[in-house]
Amino acid sequence: MFHKEGFNIITITSILFVATIIVADNFLETYLFQKIVQIVLIALFLCVLHFFRNPKRNTVLNDNHILAPIDGKVVAIAEVYESEYFKDQRLLVSFITSPINVHVTRYGISGLIKYVKYHSEKNAVTKLQKKENKRVIIVIDSKNFGELMYKQIAGAFVKRIVNYANEGNSVLQGDDSGFIKFGSRVDLFLPLDIKMNLKIGDKVKGGEQLVASK
Repeated sequence: MFHKEGFNIITITSILFVATIIVADNFLETYLFQKIVQIVLIALFLCVLHFFRNPKRNTVLNDNHILAPIDGKVVAIAEVYESEYFKDQRLLVSFITSPINVHVTRYGISGLIKYVKYHSEKNAVTKLQKKENKRVIIVIDSKNFGELMYKQIAGAFVKRIVNYANEGNSVLQGDDSGFIKFGSRVDLFLPLDIKMNLKIGDKVKGGEQLVASK
């Protein structure tokens, strides 16, 4: 199963892949060179399919649980000052996604979208967050945790964020909230009194892994 954001790229790549294979078979005289070109093309095509995969996740709905918003690794858990929306101290939980991870972002909790803001410029914030690339900030008003923020941050090379959250929309825990292409980070800003279920270095699966609870 592949993410819809990859359909066009997969289609174009498939056409180019078939066309190049045909050209290699008909115009490259050296058999060994033909096979090398074909192997390289197959590897690149498989990489594209791997990147845009969208595996089904078994999300157990629970208003007392906050789930991981993306696949990746926990790289920071720290108290920070959130200056854009809350303007108070929050618990920051940061997840880094590598190019080999699933890049689908998911809602970690059900609720109402209260705030959506897209930033295209780089902006220095905290030492933990350093300088950021393009990013989208989303605030969800949840039943048992109040307002929670998560931030999608694009990677340094391909700065493309797809965000499906719109202010006023009701969203369901585990549902698709967007896609970040080619390396990314997602930050959660949680209440200070929350019960954490993760530690730095833990690897998580979006839509399944428990991050924190009441």
